[in-house]
Amino acid sequence: MKRTFLIAVVLCLCFAATAQVTVSITNDTPSTKEQIQQLFDVMEIRKQTRLMMDSMQQQMKAMSTETIKSRYPEITPAQMARLNRISDESLKDFPVDGMLDDMIPIYQKYLTHADVDAMIVFYSSPTGKKLMQEMPQITQEAMQVSYKRMQKQVDRVMQRVEDMVKEDQQKEKQPKSTPLPTPPAKPN
Repeated sequence: MKRTFLIAVVLCLCFAATAQVTVSITNDTPSTKEQIQQLFDVMEIRKQTRLMMDSMQQQMKAMSTETIKSRYPEITPAQMARLNRISDESLKDFPVDGMLDDMIPIYQKYLTHADVDAMIVFYSSPTGKKLMQEMPQITQEAMQVSYKRMQKQVDRVMQRVEDMVKEDQQKEKQPKSTPLPTPPAKPN
C-alpha cells in the first residue's frame, strides 16, 4: 500500500512538473497574426479607431479654429471654411486598415499567445463589450477635459512662433555693418 501511494505521489509530481513546463512553454508562445486580427475584430478596433478619430477631429477643429481666429482676426469665414475642408479631407481618407496591419507585429512582439487568448475572452465578455461600447464617449469626455490644457500649450507654441518671426523681421531691418579693415601688421 505504501509502495502504491509512493508511486502515485511520484507520478503526481511528475505530472505537475510536466504540466508546469507545458504551461510555461505555452505562455511564451508568440501570438499569431490571425490571433491578433481576431483580437482586433472582438475589440471592434476599426470602428473604435474611426470613432476616436472623429472625436479627435472635432476637438482639434474647435481648438485650431479658436487659435487661428485669435491669432489672425482678419481671417475671413471663407478662408476658415477652406482650412476646415482641407483638415476634413485629410482625415476622411485615413488608412485605418493599413495602420492596423502595421500594428500587428508590434502586438505580436509584446503579447504572447496566452495573453491574446485572455484578452479575446475578456473583450468577448459582457464587461469587455461594455468597455468597448463606452470607450468613444469616455474618449470624447477625456478630450474635452484636456482641451483647455492643450489649448494653452498651442497658444504658447503659437506665441513662440510669432516671437521668432518678429525677431527675424527685426534682424532683417537692421542695417548690416561692414567690418572694419584689418590694419597692416607692424614690422618687428
